[in-house]
Amino acid sequence: MATFERYLSLWVALCIVVGIALGYAVPGLFATIAAAEVAKVNLVVAVLIWLMIIPMLLKIDLTALGSVRRHWKGVGVTLFINWAVKPFSMALLGTFFLGFLFRPFLPETEISAYIAGLILLAAAPCTAMVFVWSNLCDGDPTYTLSQVALNDIIMVFAFAPLVALLLGVASITVPWDTLLISVALYIVVPVIVAQIIRRAVLSAAGQPGLDRALGRLGPVSLIALLTTLVLLFGFQGGAIIAHPLVIALIAVPILIQVYFNAGLAYWLSRKFGVAWCVAAPSALIGASNFFELAVAAAISLFGLKSGAALATVVGVLVEVPVMLSVVAIVKRTRPWYEAA
Repeated sequence: MATFERYLSLWVALCIVVGIALGYAVPGLFATIAAAEVAKVNLVVAVLIWLMIIPMLLKIDLTALGSVRRHWKGVGVTLFINWAVKPFSMALLGTFFLGFLFRPFLPETEISAYIAGLILLAAAPCTAMVFVWSNLCDGDPTYTLSQVALNDIIMVFAFAPLVALLLGVASITVPWDTLLISVALYIVVPVIVAQIIRRAVLSAAGQPGLDRALGRLGPVSLIALLTTLVLLFGFQGGAIIAHPLVIALIAVPILIQVYFNAGLAYWLSRKFGVAWCVAAPSALIGASNFFELAVAAAISLFGLKSGAALATVVGVLVEVPVMLSVVAIVKRTRPWYEAA
């Protein structure tokens, strides 16, 4: 797997091409897979996410969660980025790029909807996929689980008011079924399953047995990640080919926002003396988005064929390759970070 992981960027690029090609060539197949959902949560993708994150959750000893208090600075940095910076920076970037700079190249009637979709995307911090990014950069798994759980709790109370404020409307219909099912599927169930497996393996074979199991399951996580990428791009293969310019232009503020928030979280962590194993996942949690909730909210508020829904889907398309690049950046800059 060392060779395979070394060329992960190449496999990601190939999966994007394969996904788009298959989505365009056999749209019926992907439509069938996409229809296997509950409250806008795709069950096939959910299973793949389980395969990605359960091996990573096996590393977590829940009895050690209390120790996360020593990483309170890292928690504070991530909360600041997620709730005080990211939604507002996306609103500014979306307004500047889509509402001003790119306005001549976009359908006039959809511009406000595109911006609304970007705001919905930024107002929902990522949950499950963060475990993948944290694992790839050797982040502290206990901190990652604690931070994700805290964000989920805050999101239940803050998502609707924050989006309402930024969209300038009186009330927001939160897709509660999507939010609660996603948290259950992507966090609660995998944590429980992982802890049952962890205890069984430790009881039967001790720590050496757990280490062997983690080694065997590592490739499963990466294969599930790449398969998810094929599916995500396959779902939108037709839209990408039909509207390449619109999708490329919407992606610009998303890309800038991801790198800006990741960089700010990483820099603040360094300034506050946060350990690198916490700073790395902090940057990733601060930059990534809970795209399932964003897509569901956009469809609920604006409709399936709306510009807002399309903008959130663009967020889905760029999530994996862009976050992999952030993983690469934080890993390569570790000597610089720890030299402080």
